[in-house]
Order: sequence, then C-alpha cells, then structure tokens
Amino acid sequence: MEITSRSKLFDVLKAYPTLEDKIVRLAPPFANLKNPVLRRTVGQLATLERVAQIGGLEVTEFVNMLRREVGLPELRAETPTFAPPPPRAESDPAWIEGEPQFVVNGSELLKRGEVPLQHVNQLLPQLQPDRYILLITDFEPIPMIEAMRKQNRRVYHKVHPTEVNTHLTYIG
Repeated sequence: MEITSRSKLFDVLKAYPTLEDKIVRLAPPFANLKNPVLRRTVGQLATLERVAQIGGLEVTEFVNMLRREVGLPELRAETPTFAPPPPRAESDPAWIEGEPQFVVNGSELLKRGEVPLQHVNQLLPQLQPDRYILLITDFEPIPMIEAMRKQNRRVYHKVHPTEVNTHLTYIG
C-alpha cells in the first residue's frame, strides 16, 4: 500500500499495524486508536494530513517518517503550482498584512476530488489571532466566500494583479 498525505489512517494501520505506536508517539491526540470502535470511526475519516495537522506536525515530514518506518522511499514535498501572492496593495484591508498562516491551493484540491471548504474548515480552529488563510483558485470561489461570511469570518477576494486566472481569497 502507498502511504501519502491523502491515505486514510484506518487503511494505513490495516496495512502496517506496526505504525500505530509511532503515530501515537508523534500525534498524541490519537492515543485512542487502541479502542477498536474509535479506530474504525476516526481512522476511516482521518487522512494522514489531518493526523499531522492535529499533532502539530509538518505533513510531508510526518508521511516520510511513516514511509521510512515501513521501507518505502520518501516523497518529495509538493511544489506549489501557483505564484506567490503579490504584496499587499493600498486598497487591500490591513488584516491581510504579512504572510498567511496557511495557503490552500483550492484548484489542486478539486483536481484530486477533495473539497476546499472542508480543508479550510479543518484549518480554521488552528488559525492564530491576526493570521489568515490564503485560498488560491482559478475561479472566484463564491460558495466558499459565502460559507465563510456565514461563519462570521473576515473574507477578502481579489484577482492576482499579474495573473488574471489566479484568484486570491483571504480568510481570517
């Protein structure tokens, strides 16, 4: 079985039961994996990416630790397929100053069959005060913007000034 950030925890533990102790050591919130009921329910929902986030670990590093443990070659970190966001313009709100805490490539998530809204909602509890998530898409994500506003989140959207097919949505 291939181990990637999108692998379900349950599937990984089924294929490699010896990884359980390593995962619990690296991500202590998953100590309840010893309980068979929780293992089936949580394990089937949680991806390794989510386990890493909850454990406060860098995703690629976490996945590679598990891969090394079972003799699989390491994965290279994914190279972003988008340009970095432009500097803040005078007309941009002050709260988008500085680097984003998280950058989510919504277009790539959709290509992989994942839902960007779910990904952003998973990151929101980890968002530090006065930081923001930058969602990058190749379209204006109106449903995402509306969903974030319903959650009383700050939202600002603009088109990249030099890449007209790149939409930047800031969520705070």
